[in-house]
Amino acid sequence: MTSPLDLTGLDLLVRVAETGSVGAAARQLGMAQPNASRLLAKLERQLDLTLLVRTTAGSRLTTEGEVVVAWARDALAGVERVLLGARSLAAQRKAHLTVASSLTVAEHLAPRWLARFRREHPDLHVSLDVGNSHHVLERVVSGRVPLGFVESPTVPRTVASTTVARDRLLVVVGPTHAWARRRTPVTAAELVGSDLVLREAGSGTRETLVRALDLAGHALGEQRLELASTAAVKAAAAEGGAAGVVSELAVAAELATGQLVAVPVADLDLSRSLRAVWSPERRPEGPAAALVRLARADAQASPSSSV
Repeated sequence: MTSPLDLTGLDLLVRVAETGSVGAAARQLGMAQPNASRLLAKLERQLDLTLLVRTTAGSRLTTEGEVVVAWARDALAGVERVLLGARSLAAQRKAHLTVASSLTVAEHLAPRWLARFRREHPDLHVSLDVGNSHHVLERVVSGRVPLGFVESPTVPRTVASTTVARDRLLVVVGPTHAWARRRTPVTAAELVGSDLVLREAGSGTRETLVRALDLAGHALGEQRLELASTAAVKAAAAEGGAAGVVSELAVAAELATGQLVAVPVADLDLSRSLRAVWSPERRPEGPAAALVRLARADAQASPSSSV
């Protein structure tokens, strides 16, 4: 054989075996009889076999033709299994949305978004892949997830993005810390010179603080404890030994109970955008696009995280 077999030709041959007629088989496939005859002749040339004996009464298979028809039925059944399996996989993928999210969004915004999203899309299974902003961007760029939410101050050119909410960082201390009783704002210079407890490198919270300090002409000092979760930062700050820097979204309860105290900072802009990100080649569509719209609408309705 000099070229791949045409599956339509095999299907046609099987139908000739079943109907006893090239014309009838051609009609089943919506094909003109002359075209069907040419396709069968091509198949015979490719296989170097005579498959049919054509008579005025119809067409019948040769011995070789009967063997080829048996093989063709197996081949066509295999192709049908492939098509059915592929459709099933595609349906499962469409019914399953995996979203990556940075910790602040995952802990304080995504639960509300996804609860509402589930009410609107009850047949869709949604998974949340949680990590820091660097992890989320890596998952989106690599194509492992179609959509992510990050809190870093900037995003690379390898992704497209839209702002879905606003947030700001707060400097917080325990009630026994000296700054808890302070009446004047802390300066950026004092902040970088003090003991701090911060999120790890790669987190959006950490990157927002570093960028704000850089714009104010300061660099992060060495006197810091680095922890991998906001909950750990809050717990360490509450002990009173060091100031923590966390999202305003994350400390509402602790501020209300007095477990933590917010400390004003005089000369730092600690506001930030929370963004949905995706690959430029995979613009959100269907459920992913609906989730982005829902997140934006939720933020507009919520004063604490309005766009």
